[in-house]
Amino acid sequence: MKQRRTATVLGAWLAAAALAVAVPNTAYAAHGILIVDGAAYQDPSGCLPLGDFVQPVITNYTDSVVQVRAGAGCAGPVEKYVVPGGSYAALGGRSLLVP
Repeated sequence: MKQRRTATVLGAWLAAAALAVAVPNTAYAAHGILIVDGAAYQDPSGCLPLGDFVQPVITNYTDSVVQVRAGAGCAGPVEKYVVPGGSYAALGGRSLLVP
């Protein structure tokens, strides 16, 4: 009986440890440079606004996929995913999300 209880406790502890290691770090920032209308952002993260009057051009030299979002403050649907090494002239996007 004692062996079964020890095995159960050990199994639960190992499962919890594996889960803690598997959860990604939420403080992750993209590594590299994101260029938005000629302005360079080194290791960007979070939400970045886009201009209101001129069609913005996004060039992604980071290791992350950048989301062009339809609304301000990274609200609304994704208009386009800009992959690493890619560029995009945003048609109607109002913000960028760098997860």
